[in-house]
Amino acid sequence: MRSAWGVVVALMLLASCHHKRSVLIPPPPPGAAPRIALGYAETGLASWYGRPYHGRPAADGEIYDMEQMTAAHRTLPFNTWVRVFDLDTSKSVDLRIIDRGPFVDGRIIDISHAAAREIDMIGPGTARVRIEVIRLPEAVESGGFAVQVGAFRDRHNAERVRSRMEARYGTARLVARPGNPEVWRVLVGSEPTENQACGLADRIRRESDEKTAPFVVRLDSV
Repeated sequence: MRSAWGVVVALMLLASCHHKRSVLIPPPPPGAAPRIALGYAETGLASWYGRPYHGRPAADGEIYDMEQMTAAHRTLPFNTWVRVFDLDTSKSVDLRIIDRGPFVDGRIIDISHAAAREIDMIGPGTARVRIEVIRLPEAVESGGFAVQVGAFRDRHNAERVRSRMEARYGTARLVARPGNPEVWRVLVGSEPTENQACGLADRIRRESDEKTAPFVVRLDSV
């Protein structure tokens, strides 16, 4: 569940923009962004979310209903359909991407309460899954990509990181994530492609003394 938002989400260790992904189509060159096509797949941890997000706008603008078959993903285009396959129970569910997240390293998808119930994930809260793209949206429009370098409950701590990032990399912003408590995400850059954002993430990883590992997020959620 999104209980991870109740603590400082500075636990994104060993993150990489192309890490923990297995691609069924021919893989791109090293360091390049994966091509999103039917059959594209990832493996990792799934979590689920319900309240307090139920009834609030999702990242695509529609109202999130935790009893619908929907999910959040960091970079897949909105209205992409994915099949989520639980590697331990062999149960699966088909979901539509409407939101952004999860913003915790190792987790690759946040699924709705109804979806979690479908694959018996309510109690454990997380599950080892494989997700596969089974349907693409008719048109894909991207607002660009940024690099998340941290998330904080204390806005002053977030602002200090944002200021350092802006001084070094030119563009950095704070994005509030509603919740109880509210969490402030620090996003660096505004790149037109995921590949370029991966390059920025690698540069930050090499040069920064921050104790968090950066990862790429899609800007159509902010």
